[in-house]
Amino acid sequence: MALSRRAFGLGLLGASVAGTGTYFAIKDRPEFQGLIGNRTELFGFLGGEKQAFIEDADVVRALGNHGLGLDARVAGSVEMSREPALLGQNPQFLWPSSSVMVDIARASGVKVRRDQVVLNSPIVVYSWEPVVAGLTKAGLVTATMSGHYELDLLALLSAVLAGTDWSELGVDVLYGRSRLVSTDPNRSNSGFMFAGLVLNLLSGDVADMEALDVVGEKARDIFAGMGLKSSSSGKLFDQYLAGGYGAEPMVVGYENQLVEWILADPERWQRIAKSTQPKPVMLYPRPTAYSAHPLITIAEAADRLLEALLSEPVQQLAWMKHGFRGPLGAVSGSADPAIAGLLPDGIGAVLPMPAANVMLAFLSRLAA
Repeated sequence: MALSRRAFGLGLLGASVAGTGTYFAIKDRPEFQGLIGNRTELFGFLGGEKQAFIEDADVVRALGNHGLGLDARVAGSVEMSREPALLGQNPQFLWPSSSVMVDIARASGVKVRRDQVVLNSPIVVYSWEPVVAGLTKAGLVTATMSGHYELDLLALLSAVLAGTDWSELGVDVLYGRSRLVSTDPNRSNSGFMFAGLVLNLLSGDVADMEALDVVGEKARDIFAGMGLKSSSSGKLFDQYLAGGYGAEPMVVGYENQLVEWILADPERWQRIAKSTQPKPVMLYPRPTAYSAHPLITIAEAADRLLEALLSEPVQQLAWMKHGFRGPLGAVSGSADPAIAGLLPDGIGAVLPMPAANVMLAFLSRLAA
């Protein structure tokens, strides 16, 4: 039987009402924003170690499902948290690589709406098989039962301060004095985190202002002896890979950097593993420090970005494709076979960073 015009009109009205009701029911739910065409473009700064993650097509798609697009520009964590030239561009969010940066941002006048750790990656020292073999003989490096390497960082720092030659540390393949290189603590977070770790180790506990007066000059000497320091963790890691053990025997970085590099080309890693050339080795300082990556929202619209980054799909992408641990230092999902056994499930020996005022005082000494 054919529908009457009246019945047909009522059907259209009912469908329209139902559609309108559905729209209003989902329009404020972040996970449906992309489906109904509501897209918000956010501008902000992030640390260079997260650039590949945020540019990953799968991550872009996942954020798009939340109705978000990002104009995320790379800047050093310390710079983005306090430099007027960057803050004056009115970013809607900041994504540095240390929780201490939240306090530094507030001290710099940033109107922080929300802040929450989204990702984690412990500070590690990258070296090479021939170097590690020598340091193992000298007792500075030990292999754990799970096959990972731990570094007695205080012993190494003491050797660097004493001007000890590599040969005295069992590393006969290198000439000259032992050295360890980080990024510039006044610009880049991995150097900043390492500076906090150095202060803690030299003082024997979490460093305070009193400890800074005692060990500050020794800590400053560690960084002065590094020479020219990179402004970016990503650039330093690239230098490490390109330079080999002769040019870059030991550099400070993040755990996820080698993981991300392997996952970008697993076949390349297999070729390296099968070759006779020296291979990169990741050393876990004992104790180390966690580089927490807090998202700082400044504009209300950026609150949605925080929710999106903490969603399960994005967290799994962060771990499985880029090696970032979750907010509590745990892994999200199964590891890719290419990195199976490369990382410990958890990091036991972790020291908190010194307070923001201590770190700022030390940064001033380094700048001077």
